[in-house]
Parts: sequence; structure tokens; C-alpha cells
Amino acid sequence: MDSLNRNALELADEALDFAEELDIGAVELDNGATVLDFGHEFDGGMEAGLLLAELQTAGLATVQSRMDEVAGAPVPSVELSTDHPALALLCSQKAGWEVGTDDFEGLGSGPARALVAEEDEFARVGYRDEFDFAVLAVESDDYPTESVADHVADLTGVEPSSVFLPTAPTASLAGSVSVAARAAEMAVFRLSELGYDPLDVVSVSGSAPVAPVAGDEETAIARTNDALAYGGRVHLTVREEFDRFDEVVSTANDEYGTRFADIFESVDWDFYEVDESVFAPAQVTINVIGGDTHVVGARDEDLLAESFGL
Repeated sequence: MDSLNRNALELADEALDFAEELDIGAVELDNGATVLDFGHEFDGGMEAGLLLAELQTAGLATVQSRMDEVAGAPVPSVELSTDHPALALLCSQKAGWEVGTDDFEGLGSGPARALVAEEDEFARVGYRDEFDFAVLAVESDDYPTESVADHVADLTGVEPSSVFLPTAPTASLAGSVSVAARAAEMAVFRLSELGYDPLDVVSVSGSAPVAPVAGDEETAIARTNDALAYGGRVHLTVREEFDRFDEVVSTANDEYGTRFADIFESVDWDFYEVDESVFAPAQVTINVIGGDTHVVGARDEDLLAESFGL
């Protein structure tokens, strides 16, 4: 497999080439790093959000939008499919990098994580990237600073001028779209955490509704998680049976049926105090090659309608 960061760099170049059409911005910081603004000073849009999701998956997934409905109301949804789930989702798309400097806090996803490769997923998959450029998508309501680029450069072993930081707050259209593209990643991650070999996941497709853009970051984070946990649907094709398939979905958690705004409020918005099993798609079909097909979980459109204000 070619370098994940090489693949993502080609998509970053595409973003630069079509910045005006996508209504995104590009800023070169004083240390030479490039920030791609998908939703801070620029509006972005559906197409920008789809490209952001492609960047996060290093181009190893097909990402597209379609019209769906929630409680009878038309809403857009995002569909993502990949035949490289371990690499595209666990080693790239997963928001596993807590980006923290003196003047910034955010979550990092994308292939730059594979240049560090210290998270458990990389040992399970057996992958580590080597490349001279690093692409880290940063989710935050703050704009990435030079200190962020220096931090990324230091950990990935590249020059600051070789760092690309696509960024958007969750409370933006591109933010809502890119989070909706995470249903498949959530399912594969849950399987992996439960002890299933991620290399036995052959192919996965997922979809989730795009949450309405909120006016503040906390509401946006809650809504986008509701979209996944109560509206996300995933289909997986896998090689081996497993006796814990029923635990992959959000319905397996005791918090199921509670809006994420209330879940987060109960822990004073300390996300790391929340049981990670709540971060799961609503409904999953698992097709075991040559074996059974398992269907677990269910959507909750009434809760989605309440969360979305429909």
C-alpha cells in the first residue's frame, strides 16, 4: 500500500486548486505550514465536507451525499464505502489525536496519525507510514496556529513547511458532513475494541444524516453524535464469526435513548468520562463470508427529530 499521507497530499492539492469553487480558504503560516479552512472564515459546503472526509480517509474511501429523511422530513445524508477499512478508517479517519498546545485544543484525524503510529490500532493493523509530508485534519472551533503545526511536525518527523492542516469547527456545514461520514469507522473501531481482528473486515459501507449546523460547538458536537448513534447505518462484510457482534451498535449501551447533549452535560462536557461504547452507529448488518448475516440495533428517528429540531 502506498503512503497514506502521499494519497492525502494529492487531495490537499485538489483542495488548493478548487478553493474558490469549494468556498474554502488556504493560509500559509509563518513557519510555512498550510491551513486549509473548510469552515472558519469560509462557509464551505456539502462538497467541501465530502472532500474533507476524503482527506481524512486518505482517499481510500468513496464519499458521497444523497437525500434521506428523518421523521418524514427531507435531510441530506452522507454515504462512505471502502474496501480498505483497517487503513482508511482506523489508521486514518479516526479522530485519535488530541491536539493540545499552549494556545490551542482540538481533535486530529487523518493520515498524519500513521506517521506517529502510537495508538493501539496501528499495532493491530501492522501499519506505519513513512513520508515527508503530514496531513492532519483538525476539528476545533479555534483556528490552528503555528504552535499546532510545529507540534505536528515534531511528532511526525517532517518539516513545519510540509504540514497541511485541513480544519473546520463541528459547528459548520463541512464539519457536520465530515462527522456524518464516520458511521463506518465507528463500527470497525467498536469491533476492534471488542477483540475482532480489523484485518478480517473486508469491506464496509456506512451512512448517517447530516446534522443541522448548530450555533455553537457544544450543540454541534451533541447533534452530530446523535446523528451517528441514532441514525447511523452500517453494512460490513467480514471473514470470521464473532460472538459479540451484538455489542457493535449504540443500542447495546445503557445510555441508549438519551440525547448526547444530556450525556455530555452529566459529565460537565468531559468527553473522556463518557463510556466509549456510546460512540457507535445505530444499526449494523454484518455479513460473514460463507456464513450467517447478523442484523443488530435500530434507528431512533423520534430522538433524531428532537435533536435536530424537526
